Amino acid sequence: MVASSDRDAVAFSLSPGNAHDAPEGRKLLEQIGEAQHTTSLVMDRAYESDINQQLAYDLFYTPVVPPKCNRKDPWVYDKQLYKLRNQIERLFRRMKRFRRVFTRYDKLDVVFCGFIFFALIVDSLAYVNRA
Repeated sequence: MVASSDRDAVAFSLSPGNAHDAPEGRKLLEQIGEAQHTTSLVMDRAYESDINQQLAYDLFYTPVVPPKCNRKDPWVYDKQLYKLRNQIERLFRRMKRFRRVFTRYDKLDVVFCGFIFFALIVDSLAYVNRA
């Protein structure tokens, strides 16, 4: 999932349970396209590969991701900006309030995706009614 905050999911896709998330993340970045101006892209360590970082730079995003501890040439990253990643984790936590999302009862991807859209809409409406 690509999200701009803890309330705004920009795009998401499903991947097989036995597949790594990084290739799917690259597809999502390509789907979103180039940034209008240089934008920080806060990513999980699962996306810290050179391929993912180069794609982010090619699309005018500045990747903010800590290097894995076994990297031979670790890089410096903005630790304060990386702390904002918890916002995206909060979005996932709220999505998992819906039992149907975290247990994945649906066999068909299209039905499961439809319910994810439904859960995002309900979450947005709950936020609007609270404010």
